[in-house]
Amino acid sequence: MRNINSNKEFNELVKSGKPMMLDFYADWCGPCQSLLPTVEKLAEEFKGEVEIVKINVDEQKDIAAKFQVRSIPSLFFMQGNKVKDSVRGGASEASLRKKIKALMN
Repeated sequence: MRNINSNKEFNELVKSGKPMMLDFYADWCGPCQSLLPTVEKLAEEFKGEVEIVKINVDEQKDIAAKFQVRSIPSLFFMQGNKVKDSVRGGASEASLRKKIKALMN
């Protein structure tokens, strides 16, 4: 799992073309913290295949604005430069796994 700390770092990751799951969160967000163990598990499961990326909305306001994040957690599933799917709020491990696998096809 990777934390994004700058716009430059994010743009380089997008240019890599790897499939990605973006997890927009904040440290103070209860539901985000509840989702964290699931995100960590999926990051380990799909290591090397799909980039699981955490983006702190308090620290990376520009990136959050680009994705029009209005509530957290917000998850975006990307292939290259395109958002293929998204989830607002909590989601089950099974549903997230299904969305990640869809990116790999």
